[in-house]
Amino acid sequence: MERLWTPWRMAYIKDNHRQKGCFLCDLPALDPSNDLESLILVRGELSFVILNKFPYNSGHLLVAPYRHVPNYEDIAVEEHAEMAILTGRCIQALNAEYVPQGYNIGLNQGTAAGAGIPDHVHSHVVPRWGGDTNYMTTVGETKVLPEALEETYKKLRPYFSA
Repeated sequence: MERLWTPWRMAYIKDNHRQKGCFLCDLPALDPSNDLESLILVRGELSFVILNKFPYNSGHLLVAPYRHVPNYEDIAVEEHAEMAILTGRCIQALNAEYVPQGYNIGLNQGTAAGAGIPDHVHSHVVPRWGGDTNYMTTVGETKVLPEALEETYKKLRPYFSA
């Protein structure tokens, strides 16, 4: 039997149940000079884009308001507008760098809907390719990602610098 080691998953398993605070509040509060370490690609006035530390696919991005609000309907109109603009920029950057064949774009509101961070609303931008869900994901419950987060950050960051 072959084994595929995914040691990064253990951090998710452990942190998922013990996480204190809100990383969607804590990381943007750090100095912008820490953005590479925080995986923040771009900061808007009301919202920001961050790489998902535990991605479904390479290039999996999160778009979130700075304001700590749990529900989609609680987001201010201005926050909605900026999040929509940033989502479009995410798609443009991912199209240019990774050429995905499609996207999953959306959010999970509430734990019953699968929200891992139910207290801070955020949307997911997940690039997709034909066949990116295969026996490893379906049977092995393991996702094989071909690229480290730091490499993804370095590839996508230039698209948000302008």
